[in-house]
Amino acid sequence: MKKRGLILIIVLVPWLSFIEGQKILTLKECYDMASKASALAGEENAYSDIWQLKDKNLAKGWLPSLDAGGSILYNSSVVDMTSVLGSLPIPGIAGMISPLPHEQYKVTVDINQVIYDGGAIKNARTLEKAGMNVSEKETETDLYKLRSQVNGYYFNLLLIDRQKEILNNYLILVNKRIKTMESALANGVIIKSDIDVMSSEKIKIDQQIRENEILKASLLTQLSDLTGTRIDDGSKFILPSLQGEISDELLRPELQLFDLRKEQLAAGLKAVDSKRMPKAFGFATLGYGNPPGNNFFKDAFEPYYILGAGIKWNIYDWNKAKNEKEVIARQQQILDNRKTDLTDNLKRLLLSKKAEIENLNSLVESDSSLIVVRKRITASSESQYNNGTIIATEYLSELNAEQQSVINYEIHKIKLSMAKVEYLNISGKEIE
Repeated sequence: MKKRGLILIIVLVPWLSFIEGQKILTLKECYDMASKASALAGEENAYSDIWQLKDKNLAKGWLPSLDAGGSILYNSSVVDMTSVLGSLPIPGIAGMISPLPHEQYKVTVDINQVIYDGGAIKNARTLEKAGMNVSEKETETDLYKLRSQVNGYYFNLLLIDRQKEILNNYLILVNKRIKTMESALANGVIIKSDIDVMSSEKIKIDQQIRENEILKASLLTQLSDLTGTRIDDGSKFILPSLQGEISDELLRPELQLFDLRKEQLAAGLKAVDSKRMPKAFGFATLGYGNPPGNNFFKDAFEPYYILGAGIKWNIYDWNKAKNEKEVIARQQQILDNRKTDLTDNLKRLLLSKKAEIENLNSLVESDSSLIVVRKRITASSESQYNNGTIIATEYLSELNAEQQSVINYEIHKIKLSMAKVEYLNISGKEIE
């Protein structure tokens, strides 16, 4: 029992290590890693932080403003009642009113409070929020473009892995055939050139496998750089399984961006309207000066205050608001035209990609049938070669044709999956 347990551990440990060493990567995971690794990844949070700071500042427009000030004035001419009062026939009246001082000193704290702003602050906050939404969607649009690069690397790696698997299986088959031929040569059944034909095929397969490994190493390096994650030769890539009917509904972030920009322009229209609304405000001044406030006849430093309220209404702005609205209307028309143009282009791309999908579906089906036929032909050729009715080159030609049909089947199957993924990317839908 102990020996059996030891043998089981010896067998299982390498197998478990192999399973653990294989890192399975899906296409969706590669999308997510590429987005996180991009230099643009932190922009959405940055835009949110910027908007929050701006919104806080705009909200503080309802708080009173405090301004400190001070001034020193010298008036060359001031009111002097001495000569006027001296002409009156009243003794001593001329000295009762001193001349106003030439100097004026004051230090003030001015307080202003918005009472009604016609919606200016509210509309400005809405406009800033719309601007943030546009900036975030622009970043999302730029990140979405990374998917096409990921697709290229991912599906090429899938194709290389499948080709390598087929080539290794083919190599095993050729090696077995060479051993069989060597035995036949020893018995004088075949000639040496037959083995040379198969040996040359083995060398060619070895070359293809080596080329395959070099190309895969290059693609792994590029995909690792794009995703910001180390992806080695032990990683296993999964062919996306996309079932069901494909829809032509468009959900591209670029189209959503046009809608957000229109919302931004609509918020701008309301901001323009708020400029023409009446504004009400209150104010107060707390001061210390000589003369105090408007008491010009008092030559002394004393505190004073002023309270008041006001209203301001721009009743005519020389059509400035009208022109601004016209500019926004033209910008909205441009956005509508560009959205329509992009929608038409995307629909044309979907039609083209749908035709490609239908063609690849047809090729995959015919490939399956062709493989069955090719296997029968190869089996027949092998029998003919063993009976001496055909030479090794003819048999090898049929064997190559069978292998090529298998390779074509795998290529078309992977291309079909890629075409479906690209269809989803064009329409803006997520891959499950």
